Amino acid sequence: MARPQTLTLPLITLPRGNVLLPGVVQRIAVSSTRPDIASLLAAVYTRAASKSPNARIDSIPIACVPLSSPLLGPSGQLLIKDGDQPAKSDRPDADPSKPTKADLFAWGVAAKITGVEGRGTGEFTLLVEGVARIRIDKLFSDKAYLEVKVSYYPEAELSSLDAPLEQLFVRLKVLSQELVAILRFSGILPRAGSTPGLSPLLARRLSLFINKQTQPGALADFMANIIECSYEERLQVLALLDVKDRVVVVIELLGRQVGNIKNNMKLTDTTTMDMPFPTGPDSAKEIQIIRKPAQPRMPPKVTTMTWSPFLPSMFGPMGLPGGNPDAEEANEIEELKKRLDAAKLTPEAAKVADREIKRLQKIPPAQSEHAVIRAYLETLAEIPWSATTNDRLDPQTLTKARKQLDDDHYGLEKVKKRLLEYLAVLRLKQSINDDVDAQIKQAEQQMPAPEAVGGENGTRAAPDTSLEEKIRANSAKLEVLKSKRMVDKSPILLLVGPPGVGKTSLARSVAIALGRKFHRISLGGVRDEAEIRGHRRTYVAAMPGLIVQGLKKVGVANPVFLLDEIDKIGRSSNHGDPSAAMLEVLDPEQNSAFTDHYVNIPIDLSKVLFIATANSLDTIPPPLLDRMETIFIPGYTTLEKRHIATQHLIPKQVRVNGLRPDQVVFPEEVVSKVIESYTREAGVRNLEREISSVLRGKAVEFADAKDSGHLERYQPTLTVDDLEKFLGVEKFEEEIAEKTSRPGIVTGLVAYSSGGNGSILFIEVADMPGKGTLQLTGKLGDVLKESVEVALTWVKAHAYELGLTQSPTENIMKDRSIHVHCPSGSIPKDGPSSGIAQAIALISLFSGRAVPPTMAMTGEISLRGRVTAVGGIKEKLIGALRAGVKTVLLPAQNRKDVKDLPREVIDGLEIIHVSHIWEAIRYVWPDGYWPSEDEVPAVQSKL
Repeated sequence: MARPQTLTLPLITLPRGNVLLPGVVQRIAVSSTRPDIASLLAAVYTRAASKSPNARIDSIPIACVPLSSPLLGPSGQLLIKDGDQPAKSDRPDADPSKPTKADLFAWGVAAKITGVEGRGTGEFTLLVEGVARIRIDKLFSDKAYLEVKVSYYPEAELSSLDAPLEQLFVRLKVLSQELVAILRFSGILPRAGSTPGLSPLLARRLSLFINKQTQPGALADFMANIIECSYEERLQVLALLDVKDRVVVVIELLGRQVGNIKNNMKLTDTTTMDMPFPTGPDSAKEIQIIRKPAQPRMPPKVTTMTWSPFLPSMFGPMGLPGGNPDAEEANEIEELKKRLDAAKLTPEAAKVADREIKRLQKIPPAQSEHAVIRAYLETLAEIPWSATTNDRLDPQTLTKARKQLDDDHYGLEKVKKRLLEYLAVLRLKQSINDDVDAQIKQAEQQMPAPEAVGGENGTRAAPDTSLEEKIRANSAKLEVLKSKRMVDKSPILLLVGPPGVGKTSLARSVAIALGRKFHRISLGGVRDEAEIRGHRRTYVAAMPGLIVQGLKKVGVANPVFLLDEIDKIGRSSNHGDPSAAMLEVLDPEQNSAFTDHYVNIPIDLSKVLFIATANSLDTIPPPLLDRMETIFIPGYTTLEKRHIATQHLIPKQVRVNGLRPDQVVFPEEVVSKVIESYTREAGVRNLEREISSVLRGKAVEFADAKDSGHLERYQPTLTVDDLEKFLGVEKFEEEIAEKTSRPGIVTGLVAYSSGGNGSILFIEVADMPGKGTLQLTGKLGDVLKESVEVALTWVKAHAYELGLTQSPTENIMKDRSIHVHCPSGSIPKDGPSSGIAQAIALISLFSGRAVPPTMAMTGEISLRGRVTAVGGIKEKLIGALRAGVKTVLLPAQNRKDVKDLPREVIDGLEIIHVSHIWEAIRYVWPDGYWPSEDEVPAVQSKL
């Protein structure tokens, strides 16, 4: 034996009852109760990386030590000899994650980590392989994991054996082969009680491994791991360094195991392992099995905890089979049948399930196809084929739903209106179906009994013409009544709007109002068609798509599905087109028979209420967009944000930040200041963050005052001046209408591209000596530049009618240049809505007439001078009222948009609609005289 080496190794304390021997692989489960193993694994990875960039973790040795037994001494000697009264061998008070030196057995093995297995649930399993025996000298516990100082005893390979050891080695092989033969025969022949069995294929491989083994110590360790023995006996084998002593002990254990099995099952006229099992017609005479009467003690079992890396892959971690797995498998199949019956499959699904059940019963559990079929059947059992949630469709349904939506969301009237319409339709359909069901029940009661058309003893009586006609009439009536039943096809809604306006939370509120289950499917970043429609079962690890998985999760056939970010779904690639896969899902005429590639059976999705969300329609394919009912959700206006902040955000953040409602007061002007000067967004997410920042600052002030005992110094009411202390300097500056006016300056209106906010925009025009050039500044976009050019062309063409030139042929731009500028030059500006303001600004400059400072205008103009419609009217007018504007000029085509304005905006502004630039000029300068204005027709042709 080689001299021992002294090493310091990381320690893994084996679970209770487990012993790891050299040459054997064992699985060690790592859970939350064993943080020491997770820390040790991290240290092993770190050491391997520092050793070499390409080093493997199996190059770092660790120590695996079992818990000690009160029946054994430090060297493995037996202290209590009472085999008839088995004692609990492990130490119940020992914690494997925090053992003391007294809790550990004196001997263990140096091992290597050969693999890490995980199932994605937060727990994983280590595969460790024993290498050599070690003796524990000292225990260190100064790290997150334990370390031990050990004496390392590598086992030298024996090139030649002495005569006594060779005889023992032969005896060990003979007993090992005998055990394998008995287990093999018990696996083929009818079993006696619970006698363990072994498949012929596995037995041949195991026999081949035993024959090829040349080291008696390695074979002794392997067989000690397989045979049935006590925990203390395995510890004794572990403590034996001498190969001869170890072989002797294992031979004794093998002899006892073989004898016990023979006592339970007597075999006569058996052949050796090298001969094939007889298959002739007289084979039954060659082998006779004599079962003994039932013994009072339990038959021995074969340990199945660990396995050897020397064996083929067939000999897996579960070891030798035992018990009666066929009975267990039959019970599991029966349970699966019950689950399938309870699922109330459709006729087509039931037919497929019956066929797969028959296949499952014929395939052995060891084959991979068995697990595939079983997983498929379990999926069929989990799909809600007919289970539904009863909608709350009572006379108070609409009132309750309206209250639920109003409590959760302010504004969004169009969406609420559409959802209430859907509820009303459901309510009416249910009423119609209730009446039809009552009529069907009455018609069935009027049907004559089947005995009325039959004779005695099953013979058919003479035909009764009147009775048969009555039966046919009632049957036709039943079919007509059944056809009158209303079928519910849920709408497919698409909510389009900027981020943060409540699209996702609105869908959740709909589910609550309906009393249905809710499930969210995020489509952002989905690039594979199989994620929508599932993988075909021919692929390894195939699984259903997101739609079927969602149905399995909610467990009902009529949930509310939120298809979030449908505009960010992937386009066509080598993995298919997921947006095209959504066509069948979202088509009301096709989704009643949606086919998932994995399930491969039509599934009814018509009862599912699909609500999709998107930020933009540009990236949604037109065929997919055509299948959805689009509802636009604009950004919240300042007034709506103020209401949302007062009623929802501030109370919520007061609770979140540990304050009471009486400890902080948010005046309305403070809320308005936060909205206007610190946020510029369509939704209210940033507004909620800013409110939270203010309340955290007030929480600090309150805590300081309370801790110092001077609560009277704390001021609960916020002021506008406090905002700069909590939020910093203002991020956005609002434009305010000018007090005085001068020629060439006009107030326009703008709605920010982020949505929700509007404001005024000054347009400044100046002239200078030049050659008729036009200069544009203020970071203007292409559309805005074209609006300036159109306005200048119209003014130049009508300069004589406007009284700006002395003759129709005179060029107003001769010897002068124009400079048009929009302030806030760092902010990009674009859009078609400033044409009328540009034209009025040019006329004001050339005529020297100033525009009233409290008048603002918006609208695009054509070369004919027509004022055309623009968007964002709601946001623009709210911003104008906030900036101090009194009069607003709007295109006549936007008259319909004024109806949706808040009452305070309508009352606070004088709104004037114009259809031509001449009308705008008369309103801007009512006391002016325009030489050719009488020549302009009062009514413009629309042709």
